[in-house]
Amino acid sequence: MRKAVCPGSFDPVTLGHLDVFARAAEQFDEVTVGVLINSTKAGLFTIDERIELLRECVAPYKNIKVESFQGLLVDYCKVNGISAIVKGLRAVSDFDYELQMAQMNSQLGVDTLFVATKPEFSFLSSSIIKEIAKYQGDVSALVPTAVNKALKARFKK
Repeated sequence: MRKAVCPGSFDPVTLGHLDVFARAAEQFDEVTVGVLINSTKAGLFTIDERIELLRECVAPYKNIKVESFQGLLVDYCKVNGISAIVKGLRAVSDFDYELQMAQMNSQLGVDTLFVATKPEFSFLSSSIIKEIAKYQGDVSALVPTAVNKALKARFKK
C-alpha cells in the first residue's frame, strides 16, 4: 500500500490545501493529513477544532484520513509506514524553504513530492484568510463552507 502524508498546521484549512489533498489522494492508496502539534505556537483554532474541520472537509475522500502528530515528521512517517511527504508549492519562495526541508527529510529516509498549486489558489495562505476574516471580510470563495462558518463564529462582533 502506497501511503503519503500532507503535513501542516491548517489553521485554518483552505481550498488550496484541499486541492493538494485531493490530488495526492489520486496518486496514493492512503493519504494522511497530518496536523502538527506545536505547543509553542498559539493557533486560532485548537488542534481538536482543526481536526474536526479537516475531517468534515475530506469526508468525501475515502482514502484520506486526518491525524495529529508532534515531533519529527520523518519519525511519524516511519512509525506509520508512510513513504512520501506531499507538499503544495505556491511560489518560488515556498520552494526555497521546502527544498531544504525535503533534502533533510530525504537524508532521514522519507522523500518529498511537490505539487504545484493551481493558479487560482496561488495567493492563498491561512494567515491571509485569518486576517481577512478577522475584519469580517468575505472568504467564502477561499475556504470550505464549514471553515467559513467557523471563522464567522470565531470573529463574531
